[in-house]
Amino acid sequence: MNTRMRCAAATCIASVQLVTLTACGGMLPGSESTSSPEATKGDDVTIGLLLPEKDTARYEKFDQPIIEQQVEELTHGKGRLVYANADQDPKRQSRQMRSMIADKVDTIVVDPVDAHAIAPSVRAAKDAGVNVIAYDRLAEGPIDAYIGFDNQLVGEVQGKSILDALGDDATKKSKVVMINGSPTDPNSAQLEAGATSRLKLTVTIAKSYDTAGWKPSNAKEHMEQAISELGAENIAAVYSANDGMAGGIIEALKDSGVGTLPPVTGQDAELAAVRRILTGDQYMSVYKPYTEEAATAAEMAVRLSQGRDIEFEAMTADRVDSPTAKDIRAHTVVVEPLTRRNIKSTVIKDGIFKVSEICTAKYATACAEAGLTKETD
Repeated sequence: MNTRMRCAAATCIASVQLVTLTACGGMLPGSESTSSPEATKGDDVTIGLLLPEKDTARYEKFDQPIIEQQVEELTHGKGRLVYANADQDPKRQSRQMRSMIADKVDTIVVDPVDAHAIAPSVRAAKDAGVNVIAYDRLAEGPIDAYIGFDNQLVGEVQGKSILDALGDDATKKSKVVMINGSPTDPNSAQLEAGATSRLKLTVTIAKSYDTAGWKPSNAKEHMEQAISELGAENIAAVYSANDGMAGGIIEALKDSGVGTLPPVTGQDAELAAVRRILTGDQYMSVYKPYTEEAATAAEMAVRLSQGRDIEFEAMTADRVDSPTAKDIRAHTVVVEPLTRRNIKSTVIKDGIFKVSEICTAKYATACAEAGLTKETD
């Protein structure tokens, strides 16, 4: 399937300071200029938010509260967010979505546990006149729009980072282990494709695993199997699709008694990963500005619910294909590799973490070496 973003040449990217958003043609939160000839509803909208799990820290620390606050600001306190988390259970998520449909919410923003399994619920929503926006993961079925990242590009960033870390040692003799995400998440295949496109011509992909539920414990088991079959000393680098799994992978490598850890990738810029990057246990992560993603998703949902088609269409100038639909309206958010060198200019600058939050006593030396001081908070 081809789910790579197709971006319009003049597409602009929203700029977010936590929950303050100016989108392409969109409105500032709290703006009094809410009149629109296409508007079919006022500020009394109800937005449903379905997130997939709690193991990934970002969902309940950033995504949910940002979307809730943004809905409140955009609707002058008259709108409402209904939230549910599926805890990695696709059947539960389908029940949650059906409940929101029965409650007649205006728009559902869904990050699917299983992109295929959610399709019947998406169709039920459309039959009931409820809008559906796929968030972070592309859902199958007749969705109105998708907001997320170019996942193949994320994979390319991860793959290139491995080659950068290996430098002159990146040869066909270099064995790389790939520990991919969940096979039920369409993002995983795109990430793997992007990383493979960078790696396959230069190094040898010695082992590749799909990781059920993106669970760190499953990733650790995969790494233990790779170590058993290849030998820890023969593994030049490890592609980990996200930060949570990277934690399990690094634990397995340390348990094996390896002297110097090979470069390990990640994604999401989680706090634990930032600390591992500082200490050198993890080579890199991918900083995906999910504060921007969440705020933009909230505005898309509100404008769609209100029938403000001009604003909504201006925010979704990109296009993406799913296995069941073509030319879905989309909004692409840009990403950036996160290494020890740019922690200050990314996650700290954007308010994701404070230096004081990262640099506890255990990490004081590593923080000092990286130039992170509490004065930069």
